[in-house]
Amino acid sequence: MHLLQFGQLIFILPGALLALWAQMRLRSAYARFSEIGSERGITGAEAARFILDRNGLGQVRIEEVPGELSDHYDPSTHTVFLSTGNYHSTSLAAVGVAAHEVGHALQHQQAYGPLGFRMALVPITNFASGAAFFIIMVGMFMAGAMHALAANLVWAGVGLFSVVTLFQLVTLPVEYDASARAKVQLARLGIVTEREGDGIREVLSAAALTYVAAMLTAMLQLLYWIGVARGMDRNGR
Repeated sequence: MHLLQFGQLIFILPGALLALWAQMRLRSAYARFSEIGSERGITGAEAARFILDRNGLGQVRIEEVPGELSDHYDPSTHTVFLSTGNYHSTSLAAVGVAAHEVGHALQHQQAYGPLGFRMALVPITNFASGAAFFIIMVGMFMAGAMHALAANLVWAGVGLFSVVTLFQLVTLPVEYDASARAKVQLARLGIVTEREGDGIREVLSAAALTYVAAMLTAMLQLLYWIGVARGMDRNGR
């Protein structure tokens, strides 16, 4: 068991460290540019509404949601949710985050393939993320008495966790594309100046790193559990 825990630590530690660094960078960039107001003086909600309306998305709602950096777009209800701070703030950070979420609405409008694929993965990912580790742990617990069944259970858990990893992988192009769309809209519609665009890019780039970290962590965990499953196969021969 100690070797198992040590092996898991070796696989998980790089992703965990990257995730920690990415979160620190995001918090730093967000805090910095939350203190710098946009020259136009419009709030995140107003910027989002402006972009939506100029792109024929008047039916998409904008709602306030509690929390910090809890902003997201819900394609099932065609709603952009902005955290309280970003909804009301006129900062560059608020405008950038709001534009990013609107970027997802633009993806939805244009039937952007990776977004549709991610939407399709959501139900099974929600199930897999909770069930994968439970099934793997049950399989490992049974390894001594019912080895063949135990190995099959571990492989089943690995299969479920691969769905979680696939979801994280698909998330990357979706998030990067939404940020690219946000930058284009902010510049094209004159919501921010070229100089302000540098601050927007810094915040969105920092946010993108968190998705990279999540993907790397999931991939390393998947490789670890594949190694465990293969080891059980070898021991059962």
